[in-house]
Amino acid sequence: MTGVSAVVLAAGEASRFGSPKQRLLVPAVLERLADAPVDEIVVVEGAHSLEGLCGSEPQGPPVRVAHCPDWELGPGASLRCGLAALGPACEAAVVVLADGPDLSPASVARIVDSWRSSGGDVVVASYEGIRGHPLLLARPVWSDVPDAGLRVRAARLVRCDDLGGPGDVDRPADMPARLS
Repeated sequence: MTGVSAVVLAAGEASRFGSPKQRLLVPAVLERLADAPVDEIVVVEGAHSLEGLCGSEPQGPPVRVAHCPDWELGPGASLRCGLAALGPACEAAVVVLADGPDLSPASVARIVDSWRSSGGDVVVASYEGIRGHPLLLARPVWSDVPDAGLRVRAARLVRCDDLGGPGDVDRPADMPARLS
């Protein structure tokens, strides 16, 4: 079986939120990823330390933190740090955002299954025809991630409408009640 890892982007400043939202949201994202078909999880930190949040999960794939000193360059820089932390057996990375606490493990499975059956360098979950997360990035394109991220990169969309979106917590009012 081909090695697939998850990269959780959690390096941003969280300026709109007003405090390090990653510390509140990463545990929920890791809980969701514990049920996803990934071999390991790398959480990318930058502006705020995530020490103590990762590595003691009772179930699921192993989790570790990678520090990105260049996080201010943009999400692509954080993604490059996460990809660099993955081992040589990993052939694809599933990229998720730390501020998406409603991530469906089934959406991860759906894009991984689609990649395994149909290939593609970038395979992205879509919701109502709109490109979202998670996304899968195959190893051959890891060396060409722009600072601005992968939105400009052509991708094959995989419908995940029936699974619900991962959420997007930008401000305290966006926080799901279960996490408040």
